Amino acid sequence: MQITDPLLTKKEAAAILKISVPTFYRRVADGTVPRPIKIGSLSKWPLSDILSTIEEAKSARAPQPFRGAPL
Repeated sequence: MQITDPLLTKKEAAAILKISVPTFYRRVADGTVPRPIKIGSLSKWPLSDILSTIEEAKSARAPQPFRGAPL
């Protein structure tokens, strides 16, 4: 069996986002980070959900003006 989308703990997911676990839970509560998959009493986040959160944040950034040499 090959796992193509590993499930992460709250500590692992927070570490990828470079935030604390309490901040991670605040982002889940405000909808910035998707809710976990529940397996019994365990809460796990697919790696793809965390990576999608990063991509969404990148695409939401305002474009930076080009600061090249003047013509």
